[in-house]
Amino acid sequence: MASLVSSPSTIPITKPDQISSISQKHNFLNSFLPKKPNQSNNFKVNCAVVGNGLFTQTTQEVRRIVPQKIQGIPTVKIVYVVLEAQYQSSLTAAVQTLNKDETFAQFEVVGYLVEELRDENTYKTFCQDLEDANVFIGSLIFVEELAVKIKTAVEKERDRLDAVLVFPSMPEVMRLNKLGSFSMSQLGQSKSPFFQLFKKKKQSAAFADSMLKLVRTLPKVLKYLPSDKAQDARLYILSLQFWLGGSPDNLINFLKMISGSYVPALKSTKIDYSDPVLYLDTGIWHPLAPTMYDDVKEYLNWYGTRRDASEKLKRRDAPIIGLVLQRSHIVTGDEGHYVAVIMELEARGAKVIPIFAGGLDFSGPVDRYFVDPITKKPFVNSVVSLTGFALVGGPARQDHPKAIEALMKLDVPYIVALPLVFQTTEEWLNSTLGLHPIQVALQVALPELDGGMEPIVFAGRDPRTGKSHALHKRVEQLCTRAIKWAELKRKSKTGKRLAITVFSFPPDKGNVGTAAYLNVFSSIYSVLKELKRDGYNVDGLPDSSEALIEEIIHDKEAQFSSPNLNVAYKMGVREYQTLTTYSNLLEENWGKPPGNLNSDGENLLVYGKQYGNIFIGVQPTFGYEGDPMRLLFSKSASPHHGFAAYYSFVEKIFKADAVLHFGTHGSLEFMPGKQVGMSDVCYPDSLIGNIPNIYYYAANNPSEATVAKRRSYANTISYLTPPAENAGLYKGLKQLGELISSYQSLKDTGRGQQIVSSIISTAKQCNLDKDVDLPEEGDEISAKERDLVVGKVYSKIMEIESRLLPCGLHIIGEPPTALEAIATLVNIAALDRPEEGISSLPSILADTVGRDIEDVYRGSNNGVLKDVELLRQITETSRGAISAFVKKSTNKNGQVVDVSDKLSSVFGFSISEPWVEYLSDTKFSRADREKLRVIFAFLSDCLKLVVADNELGSLKQALEGKYVEPGPGGDPIRNPKVLPTGKNIHALDPQSIPTTAAMQSAKVVVDRLIERQKVDNGGNYPETVALVLWGTDNIKTYGESLAQVLWMIGVMPVSDAFGRVNRVEPVSLEELGRPRIDVVVNCSGVFRDLFINQMNLLDRAIKMVAELDEPVEQNYVRKHALEQAQTLGVGVREAATRVFSNASGSYSSNVNLAVENSTWNDEKQLQDMYLSRKSFAFDSDAPGAGMMEKRQVFEMALSTADATFQNLDSSEISLTDVSHYFDSDPTNLVQNLRKDGKKPSAYIADTTTANAQVRTLSETMRLDARTKLLNPKWYEGMLSSGYEGVREIEKRLTNTVGWSATSGQVDNWVYEEANTTFIKDEEMLKRLMNSNPNSFRKLLQTFLEANGRGYWDTSEENVDKLRQLYSEVEDKIEGIDR
Repeated sequence: MASLVSSPSTIPITKPDQISSISQKHNFLNSFLPKKPNQSNNFKVNCAVVGNGLFTQTTQEVRRIVPQKIQGIPTVKIVYVVLEAQYQSSLTAAVQTLNKDETFAQFEVVGYLVEELRDENTYKTFCQDLEDANVFIGSLIFVEELAVKIKTAVEKERDRLDAVLVFPSMPEVMRLNKLGSFSMSQLGQSKSPFFQLFKKKKQSAAFADSMLKLVRTLPKVLKYLPSDKAQDARLYILSLQFWLGGSPDNLINFLKMISGSYVPALKSTKIDYSDPVLYLDTGIWHPLAPTMYDDVKEYLNWYGTRRDASEKLKRRDAPIIGLVLQRSHIVTGDEGHYVAVIMELEARGAKVIPIFAGGLDFSGPVDRYFVDPITKKPFVNSVVSLTGFALVGGPARQDHPKAIEALMKLDVPYIVALPLVFQTTEEWLNSTLGLHPIQVALQVALPELDGGMEPIVFAGRDPRTGKSHALHKRVEQLCTRAIKWAELKRKSKTGKRLAITVFSFPPDKGNVGTAAYLNVFSSIYSVLKELKRDGYNVDGLPDSSEALIEEIIHDKEAQFSSPNLNVAYKMGVREYQTLTTYSNLLEENWGKPPGNLNSDGENLLVYGKQYGNIFIGVQPTFGYEGDPMRLLFSKSASPHHGFAAYYSFVEKIFKADAVLHFGTHGSLEFMPGKQVGMSDVCYPDSLIGNIPNIYYYAANNPSEATVAKRRSYANTISYLTPPAENAGLYKGLKQLGELISSYQSLKDTGRGQQIVSSIISTAKQCNLDKDVDLPEEGDEISAKERDLVVGKVYSKIMEIESRLLPCGLHIIGEPPTALEAIATLVNIAALDRPEEGISSLPSILADTVGRDIEDVYRGSNNGVLKDVELLRQITETSRGAISAFVKKSTNKNGQVVDVSDKLSSVFGFSISEPWVEYLSDTKFSRADREKLRVIFAFLSDCLKLVVADNELGSLKQALEGKYVEPGPGGDPIRNPKVLPTGKNIHALDPQSIPTTAAMQSAKVVVDRLIERQKVDNGGNYPETVALVLWGTDNIKTYGESLAQVLWMIGVMPVSDAFGRVNRVEPVSLEELGRPRIDVVVNCSGVFRDLFINQMNLLDRAIKMVAELDEPVEQNYVRKHALEQAQTLGVGVREAATRVFSNASGSYSSNVNLAVENSTWNDEKQLQDMYLSRKSFAFDSDAPGAGMMEKRQVFEMALSTADATFQNLDSSEISLTDVSHYFDSDPTNLVQNLRKDGKKPSAYIADTTTANAQVRTLSETMRLDARTKLLNPKWYEGMLSSGYEGVREIEKRLTNTVGWSATSGQVDNWVYEEANTTFIKDEEMLKRLMNSNPNSFRKLLQTFLEANGRGYWDTSEENVDKLRQLYSEVEDKIEGIDR
């Protein structure tokens, strides 16, 4: 075992060049705002440096048995490769027995775990071992890159080997099988039933079941067939029986049979062996039971008569936990970890029903043993799978619908815990990543698709014996949580206690109850009313959501004379230390408790309010938002004492049965610790303790929801984002629209020139001259040029008018009305869905007039007037036809009623189809009826989903200890399966991306990006593009931005037999038709957590391209890698490091926190934050080492960037809606790093509609400002939510300042117009001040800051007014009357 060296490394934060002017302890805002205290703290981080940089340091030598050579007795050498180590002890025992008792041969054996073959030295030894082996055995080889290595090595020796036995694995490894005349080299092509099993592309776990049936019946059939081939096939099937039987006895007979039948030296020796001892394929097993049971009633009879059972266990009302086990662990005797879980549950007073299956499909046994066949009710209150695998299909092909069907029938919480497979206990404990990425993909991501939750690592692995052993603290955590979920099923509603947790971010009283797209307090009020109606104790609930806000914030809508929130509990220091066992670990960062956050100097304060058995509490914030010194740390610190005290209160004083985190998102799941597979010293695990965690999460954010699932054990329930509307036109833009209409009807009269002059002057007033080249007013221009000018302006205002924006905020339990759903349906209808045979509505309409919709988009983008007009007609006709269709399915209140009943008469043709009626009055009346019928049938299904309401229903199910149906998160327009909301959100199989469709879309965007950059850059290709990969975007688009990186460097992904992407191949330069573009990839912390396999793929791809023997002027990756290798004195592979993110367990560059809290002095300081936190590289040559700091390589790579690039992929989130986008923007930083000081071009790809665009960052910022911040439709929609709406407006302005700081791409007029809209309008000013004075104060502060930092140049009069208003609102908030 290689030694693990842990070196405490202090993060250097004192270099003057790194910290710029921070050392002055001087806050920039001091120039115009009151001072804020500043603290700093230096802290240490342990960095584990691990042996060979791989995930496991174990080697085959612990599985090697070399017998003493005895003259005259042949030696049989066996080499085996397995996925997990449970066969190690059983096989070792079998070989030792044979060598001791038998005289016919000596057995030499050596075993490898698949994962060990990543190490080059281990792989070399493996190849050498095969050179003199007699028999090769492989089992469960499902990791493609390693399967390829095994296949290559075994293929070389296959003809010479006496026998090759491969049990269920990937087809290419299965083809290596050979026993005498039996071979599988034709696998997937042959007609025999055996081979047909492998053929079905859609084979799922049913494959394993069919295989088991074959295994049971074939030997009997084959015995009577004379040919050698049949006998060899029979011995293969018997081998499989022996192997699946797994006990030392079975393996002894297996080795006797194979060596006696196929090793030439033993051919003449008669070797007797017994038939396999067959165990039940499925059944119930208990370590103390006299036998395995295949009847649940028999098992329960035995259980009831146990003499060793405690009184607690004999109680009729004891909770019953179902356990799902792997048979191979039981039969090979590697079941110690299972026994520990069973004993721990029973010690805590819970009964158990532990079931197992020999195949990979557990849905049958779950139904058979957990559900009472007579009453159809479950015997169990919760289920814990200890296999770590998906319920149906294990590591091979899964059948999630079948699993969900079985689990919905069972209807209890379903937990999937994990035994370590690819690492030893010590390796996992020392890893900052936590679980091995392949195990995350197979045993965390796939069970989540079944609705599995709580991936707790409960068992480790001994490096010497390979046996699993229980991790006792983790087993306690798992069992306590399983019982807590079970108790929800059994406890009465009146007695249940629920802690609702709201967030306040950034920390400010005007921000209590922040959540993406959600009106938090109205939603909580809606939930509490429903719970009260349902029988929960919600005593003292006020009469309105406004009154609720007042009681929690102590003061109506965070208004006047109330410095503090409502204090629900004061926790003394001694009580805090007793309840919070890990409190001493927090002192390194925060000093002795109570500290100065959430404290009054003596006690720790818990903010919130209790109503009966419901507590509504405010989650404390991270704690270092306002401290620039801490923000610079490359790794995140621990939670502060106030944060820990909050969760100790909820669990141990309030004694919550469950906690409900309300909205996207809080800080708990982003606290430091392992990325996935946490230990008991990881903060999210310590904080959540034993409380079942239910979490309302925005349906469009599956990536961060997945972090919440994995790191805070959340059952995430999706809520809808607000219904989208078209931005529309207002003020000067509306006037422009009217002028263009006039021009089209009068352009051929004498007035054409005059109208064009008005269009030009109005366009300039609207600042459209930044987006469109406009001639001077009064210039004489030809009719053709006039059309082009008008066409370009028209195209721009159509782009603004038709942009989708979410209006207002969503309230849980209030689905949109049918009319509100129209804009969403129009956008669903605008996408082609070839895999479902659906043509988009715009393409059907364009076909009617003999045009291709892509041509129309292209013409419109180029400002061709007739194409812009045609696109407007198509868009308006789409809206009209869909409105007609929706109106047919609504009642007079605008609610959708019985969509199916109303439409069956439509589709049954008893009445005219509403869309056909509508189209009959337009130029598109001859549209293809059949295609229309297909798309409207699809839209009918979508409409039902959009208006369905299951958000409250699912919460009640979770609180009653029932199963919440899982469903994908993402963009409902791209993937309507996201609807209806109220599902337990999951992401996707990380190995399934990028898909072929994503690769196609990516090519279009990359080609447009390169073309655009060539135009802006004197015809030169960009040599390097710096870009960002986001978790959610890649889930929504199935890997489009990942595919963009692959296409830039000129490689294509290659799928394996199961459709998983673990390999890439270079595209030839001829086919590419351009140079390979270098990239600098900044992965968000969430992308790193979810897609580390894809980071591995990218890093391998980039390094492969850097090593291609190609001219450097055609391969910029190689060009820069060679230059950097020379400068740094390293190899080309290391110099080609291009995939970066945060340190493990850290998120974001903290630039957003600094901007939101105004705690930064200058842009250099923001750039230092970015570099210190984002310079951690992933290395595919040492994947187990986690994220390694490589700041010098990062800076050198960025210094070659000619362009920066990000993607927008859904209409709900644009550049100023969230702070993540500017937080990851390196535009100004690249300019500082470049030797020539040139500012890189900055681009944004917009794939929110079918017409994908690549715009500059400044164009996108203008579009965003016009459609959101300055658009009455948007801000009035927000203000209708009152308190929360003011905060939303302030947030957009703060994020705009963030973009000024990181890119300098915001025009002055944006701030000027915002000031006119919100400050100069007295009426508006009063509304903002009265609705949420704290957020209004922040809005004023942001305007002053934009001016003070030089981003907004305005009149002294405007600045004076802002200062005066700031003082007024400050006094008002503090209750001073002047």
